[in-house]
Amino acid sequence: MKNILTLLCLLLISASCKDAVKELKDDANNDGKRDWIPEPDANPELTTAEVIAYKNGFDHWKKVNTIGFTFNVDRPNRHFERSFIWHPKTDDVVYMSGTDTITYNRKATLDSIQLNADQAFINDKYWLLAPYQLVWDEGTTFSEKENQIAPISKDTLTMLTMVYDDEGGYTPGDAYDFYFGKDFVIKEWIFREGNQETPSMINTFEDYEEIHGLKIAKTHRDSTGTFKLHFTNISVE
Repeated sequence: MKNILTLLCLLLISASCKDAVKELKDDANNDGKRDWIPEPDANPELTTAEVIAYKNGFDHWKKVNTIGFTFNVDRPNRHFERSFIWHPKTDDVVYMSGTDTITYNRKATLDSIQLNADQAFINDKYWLLAPYQLVWDEGTTFSEKENQIAPISKDTLTMLTMVYDDEGGYTPGDAYDFYFGKDFVIKEWIFREGNQETPSMINTFEDYEEIHGLKIAKTHRDSTGTFKLHFTNISVE
């Protein structure tokens, strides 16, 4: 995702261990990644990133065949939106914006029009499923700090920083600071382009809704109240 966020600015994670912990299983249909975590808090093998993902319903993702959503951005006197239908098991995507509809498969070679649509999809999907990106994305490093002051609410939270490698992806080298509480649910984040110290974007995570087991923050705002990014028409099958 990453620099695409900057372009957006311009346009725009108690049962006993004996009872709760079960052996992690490899899912052959999920590239051998961890498949089912009955109780993340009781499993010492999980990283903080994994706990955040599972606390937000990641164990239900394997059941998803189709997910659709409309990505909206509201600024004073301006509204922008585009919609997607994604079939994650096949990686087929339908992009819809205005009168344009673009259909493509992410595993195929993309032409310039499809590539632009895919860049938009990666950006918008990242906002929608940020807790899952913590475990999906490769080429990342993590660090964690407790008792940090969240930039908007000023609440004292834990901060998990994820930094992307300098190679790979559409815009490598960027960083995200995720602020979360004891429930491991993300409350705010900072996006820092190129891992610079100065924030490029700061937003809330709010208006959470559980949809077929997926816990999704439908609304993101900035500190000024003039920027609102939100999702509508969310469907999960």
